[in-house]
Amino acid sequence: MENYNQTVNKMRSVFMSGRTKDLAWRKTQLKALKSMIEEKREEICEVLYKDLRKNKFETRLMEVEFVLNELVDALNALDEWAKPEKVKKTLLTMMDQAFIKSEPYGVVLIIGTWNYPIQLVISPLIGAIAAGNAVIIKPSEISENTSNFLEYTIPQYLDKECIQVINGGVPETTALLAERFDYIFYTGNTVVAKIIAVAAAKYLTPTTMELGGKSPCYVHPDSDLDLVAKRLLWGKLLNSGQTCIAPDYVICNKEVEPELLKRMKATLVEFYGEDVQKSDCFSRIVNNKHFNRMKSLLSCGEVAIGGKTDEKDNYVEPTVLINVKATDPVMETEVFGPILPIFTAKDEVDAITFINSREKPLALYVFAKDKNIQKMFLEKTSSGGVCVNDCLMHCSVTALPFGGVGNSGYGAYHGKFTFDTFSHKRGCLVKKQSLEILNKIRCPPYTDRKLQITEFAIKKKLRRHSIFGLWPFVIIGAIFGLFLRFFTD
Repeated sequence: MENYNQTVNKMRSVFMSGRTKDLAWRKTQLKALKSMIEEKREEICEVLYKDLRKNKFETRLMEVEFVLNELVDALNALDEWAKPEKVKKTLLTMMDQAFIKSEPYGVVLIIGTWNYPIQLVISPLIGAIAAGNAVIIKPSEISENTSNFLEYTIPQYLDKECIQVINGGVPETTALLAERFDYIFYTGNTVVAKIIAVAAAKYLTPTTMELGGKSPCYVHPDSDLDLVAKRLLWGKLLNSGQTCIAPDYVICNKEVEPELLKRMKATLVEFYGEDVQKSDCFSRIVNNKHFNRMKSLLSCGEVAIGGKTDEKDNYVEPTVLINVKATDPVMETEVFGPILPIFTAKDEVDAITFINSREKPLALYVFAKDKNIQKMFLEKTSSGGVCVNDCLMHCSVTALPFGGVGNSGYGAYHGKFTFDTFSHKRGCLVKKQSLEILNKIRCPPYTDRKLQITEFAIKKKLRRHSIFGLWPFVIIGAIFGLFLRFFTD
């Protein structure tokens, strides 16, 4: 292993020189990153096929176009994002400048994961660069081909002194975490997240944890079950179920279950043909270890659809399990594969009670036409995000924050939220060295009269619905402002 302390210190020296803070530098790097993704589209598809047997359509949609849209958002809005944000002031600070300045943290560490190894590295990288940080990227060693691609390609396009890729496994990651970073962004599982949190605590390093969890999907009896089957199975089987926000289990009543099963069987044939293994639209489990974990879950409940496996091909057939118990392993751990258990509940109240008895998920899915049912789930549950009558698509809206809550993680990103994640929001107030006479009211010797004036100048009023209730304060504020401006001039 290299001397990571030397690597981090060199990068911090470059950061302290101010290079990465320059808006022109940030834009140049973002444009270069955009060129890299555009020019290496085919190579990205090739390495992801080697790692996950991922279809070109899925790669282009979820890996290439997703990050290109993020890059366009950042380039279009960076000037606006980076400019100081003015804030409201009191009468006491009316003549001062008060603003929030977005500043880069410094040297940040991005630890990626293997299931979307381009998107889940490049997306946070965009925000880190846009915010003006120096970045060390640690891709997942599990998606080996993609990690190697990032290691040799990124230095060809980006500033080598400010943005570096370090490959390796657990020893390399452990050594990196021993160093002092100014921010750590991690995507992965809860077990590793706790290790990273402990390492970050040594230096009180702020972190974002993008984790996962068992994302439930409630299906109400009033739903169009043909539509539900298509949207649900698309979201579940994308990347062979190896998606952090994939529907992890279905929850519905006993009357819905048989009809939903019937529609799902028809949908699978429509999507993949009679033999899913022969379809080039279905990915594979990433490695033998994860394959065996999937295979062990098939013993839970009863197989209603699918159930076939092929260890030589790391293939697990799209499978639906019924008659599962809450204590079964498939209902206790995140599935992260093409196995979908159906858990039955009496009604929506029972379903909400069950969901709330478990850890907060990264995503919650609700299929219901009744807006009161939709509202009930929105108001009476908690999750990182919610998607009603579809799956995964909330993640595609970059104007929405994407992140977990509780056990599914903390912090959020996508679009401006990524820029904000990698920016310290510095509160600033700038006064002039004049008008000291106006400050006398706050200084000793204290008097009751000074207290009355100061309280009036700083006190905030509850906002009233009628404009007529505000006019005295508007007039007083205007007079006070003119008074101060007269003395300033």
